Amino acid sequence: MTPQQLEDRLIDFASRIIDLVEELPKGSIAKHLGGQIVRSGTSPALNYGEARGAESPSDFVHKLRICLKELRETFICLKIINRRDWFANGKLEAVLNENDELIAIFVSSIKTQSSKKS
Repeated sequence: MTPQQLEDRLIDFASRIIDLVEELPKGSIAKHLGGQIVRSGTSPALNYGEARGAESPSDFVHKLRICLKELRETFICLKIINRRDWFANGKLEAVLNENDELIAIFVSSIKTQSSKKS
């Protein structure tokens, strides 16, 4: 996967998160979780854009780690939302799978980049 393809994938993921939040119920808990997941679910795309312009290999890895941290936070938030039964069974499966795949990509990328520094 090219850097541009990964960036596009992260942008698509962020858009899916935004769509999901717009479908949440209007209660206070959903509003809280919605705000949280919008921040963490859109952050990886933004931070990956910064990573692509990193000033050094260590800066690049640092920014990749921020992306990973935000993806993990989003994954937990998605699991909480999924357990609330606000959506039909299976509706969040695709976004959960995409989130999991993105985590795996960033874990692998960080390992690869870290081994190049050693």
